[in-house]
Amino acid sequence: MLKLIKDRRTIRFFEQKAVPEEVLRQMIDGARVTSCAGNMQQLRYVVVASADMAEKVFAQTAWGAMVRPKRNPEWGKNAAMAYIAVLGPSDAAPMAHADAGAAIQSMQLVAQANGLGCCWLGAIQREPLRKLLQVSPSQQVMYLLAVGYPAEKPASEDVPAGASLRYYLDDQDVIHVPKLAPVDVARWC
Repeated sequence: MLKLIKDRRTIRFFEQKAVPEEVLRQMIDGARVTSCAGNMQQLRYVVVASADMAEKVFAQTAWGAMVRPKRNPEWGKNAAMAYIAVLGPSDAAPMAHADAGAAIQSMQLVAQANGLGCCWLGAIQREPLRKLLQVSPSQQVMYLLAVGYPAEKPASEDVPAGASLRYYLDDQDVIHVPKLAPVDVARWC
């Protein structure tokens, strides 16, 4: 399991082929059984798998602030072919965001295990997406998860405390994602 977690990287460029419906269903199943605060099960999901709707959803997103403009996907060239909108109550308490994070991580791991990649998007136009996806005003679009076959291979690298944690593109156009070493993020008592 640790290898699966370590191998999972954020993907911003995708192959232009459809995501199997069965894998999307497995991702939702994984999200649905993920731990949540008080077992309230407040989250809902909208799966966007049609190309027409995916293009409209894509238009409401922003990508990779630290590697713009080189890692801004383009529709029809390298954009994700499916999206999962994570919905929560419009008056969501902070724990709903924690629930969303746990559910999104579960979906990403299911995707990774099936050869797919994801990008967890928070830089989205929430109100236009709510209307586009016909989401009730009592709910909000909290996050989007872009899903597809990876067309890039980002590299993770351990760095010491005090090093820059800013992800970057190298001369070969590979994204490098610095991660603090275990000794620098945990203290034992």
